[in-house]
Amino acid sequence: MKIKTAEFIVSNSDVAKCPKDMRFEYAFIGRSNVGKSSLINMLTKHKNLAKTSGRPGKTQLINHFLINKNWFLVDLPGYGYARVSKSAKQKFQKFITNYFEKREQLIAAFVLVDIRHEPQKIDLEFMQWMGEKGIPFSIIFTKADKLKPKAIDKHIEVYSNEILKTWEEMPQHFVTSSSKSIGRDEVLQFIDDTNTQIKTLQ
Repeated sequence: MKIKTAEFIVSNSDVAKCPKDMRFEYAFIGRSNVGKSSLINMLTKHKNLAKTSGRPGKTQLINHFLINKNWFLVDLPGYGYARVSKSAKQKFQKFITNYFEKREQLIAAFVLVDIRHEPQKIDLEFMQWMGEKGIPFSIIFTKADKLKPKAIDKHIEVYSNEILKTWEEMPQHFVTSSSKSIGRDEVLQFIDDTNTQIKTLQ
C-alpha cells in the first residue's frame, strides 16, 4: 500500500463524537513512551502528523487520521506511567474502554510494545482484556534498531513463551523501527490485505 494522503480529521474524548461514516478503522495503542507517535509518522511518511514528545502521556485524546481517503488510523492515548493525575488516568481508561467496546468501525488494533524490555504486566493484562472482549489485535514491537538481530529474536521468543502461558497461539506480530523504517511495508500490507478480505466478504 502506498500512502498518498494522510490528514488529521478530529480529536476528542467522546466515542459518540468520532466520525460517523463507516470507513474501516485501525487503532494504535501502547504504554506511554513506547514510540507510538513516531511509528504513526513513519507509517504515513508525515514527520509531524502525530505529535511526538519526550514526555510520556502526550496523546490524551482519540485522534482520527484519514488515510488515502479510504480508512482511518486512530491514535489512542498511551496507558501507564503518564505524568497525569489519577482522575485523568481513570478518564483516559474509560474512554479507551468505550472506544474498543462501542466502535463498530474498528477492524483491528495494534498494541505497541518496546522490544527492548521483558514482557510487562500492564501490556499482558491489556492484551488479555482485548482477548476477553473478542477484539482482534496484532502486536507491534517498536525500537528494533536498538537491538541486534539475535537479540530481537530472543526477545520475541521470550514474549511468545509468556503469551503462550494463557493464549493458544502468539498473535500476529510485526518488528518495527521508526528511525530505520523497518516493518513499514509489512504493517501497511497487513492493513491493505485485511481491508480487501473484508470488502470481498461484504
